[in-house]
Amino acid sequence: MTRLSVNINKVAWLRNARGGNVPDLIQVAKDCERFGADGITVHPRPDERHIKYKDVYDLKKVVSTEFNIEGYPNDKFLKLIEEIQPEQCTLVPDPPGVLTSNAGWNTLENSAFLKDTIQKIQEMSCRVSLFMENDIKLIEEAKKLNADRIELYTGPYAHDFHSDKALAIEPYIKAAEFALEIGLEINAGHDLDLLNLKYFAENIPELAEVSIGHALISDALYYGLENTIQLYKRQLA
Repeated sequence: MTRLSVNINKVAWLRNARGGNVPDLIQVAKDCERFGADGITVHPRPDERHIKYKDVYDLKKVVSTEFNIEGYPNDKFLKLIEEIQPEQCTLVPDPPGVLTSNAGWNTLENSAFLKDTIQKIQEMSCRVSLFMENDIKLIEEAKKLNADRIELYTGPYAHDFHSDKALAIEPYIKAAEFALEIGLEINAGHDLDLLNLKYFAENIPELAEVSIGHALISDALYYGLENTIQLYKRQLA
């Protein structure tokens, strides 16, 4: 079954809005695991507008499932990965100040940089996933760079799902089949929700993991966190 990793960035963002410790990020992470999450995802950004670097160290002490840290691999981020040694590191090509991750790596243009970075992180005993779009040539290069996984950027799928879901998912099926053929495992994330997740998971072969934050935390406002996590898990069953 596809694993559900809950991205808790939005919880940190809500906490930071008032400057205190409500909601308690650490307790939320522990509760997500207790309610059935298979992993916890965080994406610390340079301006720390949601997850703070201190949060990552605090979370390391309590996360008992898989810890996935996303981000752009600058020196500060790589130092964090070395010290935390999460189970998975997802590299994202975010420039400073970007609102959200909305593009995958151009692995050909960034080949030398990524090859060196992937090797460094793998030497820290950490699995490396690259945030990617559906371009077959770029996915092929990800394998040559020795990435362990790719995370398919599902923003376009979510955007087109309601108009023509079969057409929306077609390039993802082709990308996933190719990735598996060359030995890459597959994650996915961005704008997946209770409406589009089941169809995606049913059609993408051997989908290892989805990382979901914004939609899941938003749904929890209506359904409650425990119930929401179970609702998402059912879409992946």
